[in-house]
Amino acid sequence: MDAVTVFALIGALGIGSQWLAWRYQLPAIVLMLAAGVIAGPLTGLIDPQASFGDLLKPIIAVAVAVILFEGGLTLNFASLKDAYPSVARLVVVGAPLGWIMSTLAVHFGAGLSWETSLVFGGIMIVTGPTVITPLLRQARMQPRPAQILKWEAIVNDPIGALAAVLAYELIVALRTSATLGEAAWHLVSGIAVASVLGYFGGRLLASSFRRGKVPEYMKVPVMFGAVLGIYAASDYVLHESGLLAVTIMGVVLANAHLPSLDEIRRFKEHATVILVSGVFILLAASLSMEQLFGINWRTVVFVLSVVLIARPVTVWISLIGTGLPWQEKLMIAWIGPRGVVLVAVSGLFGTQLAELGVADGAALTTLAFALVAGTVVLHGFSMAPLAKMLGLTSGAAPGLLIVGGSRWAVNLARALEAAELPAMIVDRNWFRLRAAREAGVKTYHGEILSETAEHALDLSPYASVLAATDNDGYNALIGTDLGPEFGRTNVFQVGRNDEAEGREALPASLGGRAFGDGTPYADFARLEAEGWAFRVTRLSEEFGLDDYRKTNPDALILGLINGGGLQLVERRLPEEVEPGTRLLAFAHKDGDRGAGAEK
Repeated sequence: MDAVTVFALIGALGIGSQWLAWRYQLPAIVLMLAAGVIAGPLTGLIDPQASFGDLLKPIIAVAVAVILFEGGLTLNFASLKDAYPSVARLVVVGAPLGWIMSTLAVHFGAGLSWETSLVFGGIMIVTGPTVITPLLRQARMQPRPAQILKWEAIVNDPIGALAAVLAYELIVALRTSATLGEAAWHLVSGIAVASVLGYFGGRLLASSFRRGKVPEYMKVPVMFGAVLGIYAASDYVLHESGLLAVTIMGVVLANAHLPSLDEIRRFKEHATVILVSGVFILLAASLSMEQLFGINWRTVVFVLSVVLIARPVTVWISLIGTGLPWQEKLMIAWIGPRGVVLVAVSGLFGTQLAELGVADGAALTTLAFALVAGTVVLHGFSMAPLAKMLGLTSGAAPGLLIVGGSRWAVNLARALEAAELPAMIVDRNWFRLRAAREAGVKTYHGEILSETAEHALDLSPYASVLAATDNDGYNALIGTDLGPEFGRTNVFQVGRNDEAEGREALPASLGGRAFGDGTPYADFARLEAEGWAFRVTRLSEEFGLDDYRKTNPDALILGLINGGGLQLVERRLPEEVEPGTRLLAFAHKDGDRGAGAEK
């Protein structure tokens, strides 16, 4: 099979696995591992070494560099300051302690040398933000432990990579230098060069973007070019120091407060999904049958020692004095799934260690796959039951986040709360939230699109967003900005006014989906003044959807409520609505409520 066909197949397997994972709510990493192993060692359909030859290692190295740069872009120090103090403890105390405990687990559990154990122990600081986020969403955990787990994964992602780079550079310095002093100079100079290149590369890039030296349409290409250039320059000075340089450059950019950073970060996230999928399939397909059958009792001991000893000890010591209940400490100590970054970085450094003469360096990839598979399966299947047993689940089904504090929005929130669904109203104007506060509805005063709101708000109880202000442009901005986080199908806005037409109208591609039948803000306010109200009606075998429409012909049906929470509808309902489903509708108070109406 030629290289182009292999590239296409790798892309299809990687992206296909990601899509299947989303479609059926499965861990993507498990599907990618299965796809890679089946396509590689089991069937021989893909042989990366035969297809790419000497280019295989540079391809993986560059992909890992971009992945680590994107990880650095997520490390905003203001975010860490605003997060729970427990997160800082898990980073400042937990990262170095976790490095030590993981190194011991690798050495005594898997039986690898101290050199290999030191490198792999650093990589194992990473807990996989791409894995933990969907698991938290499925478990519906309470805000505090969920936020701690999420932020720990985000912050430790680049830190784990940095630890692995430092450990690798130490081994290189010791093995290639004649004296200890020469080794120390080799290590310090390499780290200094990488740090300087990464720091000033990030500052130069940030300055160019801020001063308008780079047009908007070229920012992402220039950034990609800078990543490759800094990586190559640093790597030329000291082998594999480029990973340290690009990670530092990402951290510098993340803290530069660039106005266009969110758009750049989103594109980088999309590119990283492709690279992560490709690297994972490549590494899984590169496994040999000997490596697969090389998983023995020591591998099992290693995985269990990480899950049952290294992770719990690290977390419990780190969280001493934080005041967290023992239930939350136990939950955080148990949950620590590893992700694709661990496999990608391990695959790269495993090859490098083997070339340096470290005999067991090649075993890193096998151990990484075993740890990822073991932790994802163990934590994926146990998180929700354990959270429920410890009383850490949020309980309520996902609800609605409403932007705009109008009186009719308050009544919508009250109707949802009466149906035992969480609702929160967000508005920039304190006085507009007065009615919501008086009604006892949960509120947030501030700009929903601000960085402060991103860090301060726990959005896990809400599956959908409704932009319900009197400003069509602002509603469209909310729908566009929050679409990637909530999913485009879960972001709605009230209907737009027809005053602007043609070129003056807002582009249809901006904003969220139409709320209900596209009724504008002013019409909701007018209808409410005329006696309309939001109400919830339960359908049954005796009182179905057709019966409801006959008794409430003018009602605007806005959503369905079932076991999965609130599902807002756009213009038309599904063809079939099962008995037991509740309808969320906007109708006149004097209308016939129907047999299934709820108060």
